[in-house]
Amino acid sequence: MGLFGKKSEGGLMDVIRCDEQEYLVWKWRPSGEANSTKKENAIRYGSSLRVKDGEMAVFVYKQKDGTMQDYIMGPYDQTIQTANFPILTSLVGLAFGGNSPFQAEIYFINLSGNIQIRFGVPYFDVYDPRFSDFYVPMSARGTLTLNITDYQTFIKNNRLINFEIEDFHKTIKDALAKYIKGVVSNIPADKQIPVVQMDKKLLEINDIVAAYLKPRLENEFGVNMKGFDLATLEIDKESEGYRELRKVTAEQTTKFTTTQTDIGIKNLQDMQAINAANMEETLRVQREEAQRAQKLQTETNFIGAHALNQQTDVLKTAADGLGNMTNLGGGGGGFNPAGMMTGMMMGGAMGGQMAGMMNQMGQQMQQGMNTPPPPPQLQYSVSLNGQTAGPFNLAQLQQMTQSGQLTKQTHVWKTGMANWELAGNVAELQGLFATMPPPPPAT
Repeated sequence: MGLFGKKSEGGLMDVIRCDEQEYLVWKWRPSGEANSTKKENAIRYGSSLRVKDGEMAVFVYKQKDGTMQDYIMGPYDQTIQTANFPILTSLVGLAFGGNSPFQAEIYFINLSGNIQIRFGVPYFDVYDPRFSDFYVPMSARGTLTLNITDYQTFIKNNRLINFEIEDFHKTIKDALAKYIKGVVSNIPADKQIPVVQMDKKLLEINDIVAAYLKPRLENEFGVNMKGFDLATLEIDKESEGYRELRKVTAEQTTKFTTTQTDIGIKNLQDMQAINAANMEETLRVQREEAQRAQKLQTETNFIGAHALNQQTDVLKTAADGLGNMTNLGGGGGGFNPAGMMTGMMMGGAMGGQMAGMMNQMGQQMQQGMNTPPPPPQLQYSVSLNGQTAGPFNLAQLQQMTQSGQLTKQTHVWKTGMANWELAGNVAELQGLFATMPPPPPAT
């Protein structure tokens, strides 16, 4: 019995199991106070091993040729003397009736549970791409959720020799700090996000960092990243860099707003000038059209009068010829009844023709004199969305009223008006807003 010493140094028959509630990797030690001697890892061949469902026990043997492992997947509850330990079987001799001790580190790996690691990255410098002369200190805090799905890669990457979970957590946190600094510090330039507004883009930044972390944690540590929660990105608002950046940003914003306002005013003035020029040109064209129509009407009247004079001359010549017809066939200059009758017949026909012509010409002249020139077109400019549009004639205004663009509350203006006026207050436009009668009652 003295061969194995006290229970804390590897007792006769140990029950090897893990009773931890939440863990990722847990190292088993013999009952009692652990020590740093190799006897701590002296396992009795024949001790009981209990592995729950979702767990795996790893026996790590340190040999001259390197380390070797036996993997026992749960559920398992037997003594250590079966063929489930092929490496152990080749190591343990038959001395002491098969009850000789052996040296091994035993780790329990949780394959069904998760582990959360809270991290905090101290202040690091982030530069705004617009103002690269000013850096802003920024810190990050959050939670990383891990589990193990590929235990062989995990064991290979972490070796499981004198493995301590606290050291593992520290290694993970150091890697997180390195990766988060590298990704977050480049986001302002890569995504064109101002530094002072990064906290408003926290969800977007969270996804970017998570996508960067996942494959690296798998390759470097053999763990699966189930979740990443970047809770805060905090700027050191007491730093000189932050104050300078805020000052420059405020000045740039003010300058930009002023410039945009000036541009807007200039555009409005240009639009008003263009509309005024269009209005002047439209009125000029209307005046010329009216003058042309009046001139054409006058010329028409003159042409009618000229034609009447021409017809009168023709009839006068015909009348003179009628007087000479009295001598038709006489030859001697005396009275000729036959010639007289012929002249009378021709004179009657010509008189009727002349009367009809005179009547027709008189009607044409009367109609020409009674035809007024075309009425002037109503032309109104309309204020739409703060911009001057038009001018529009009455038909166009009617269409705008039907489409809802022109209402009684819309401001309008035309030449001769001192100021803009609501359309509902302009007498000429009252008819555009007349209420339509309701449909007749059903019979």
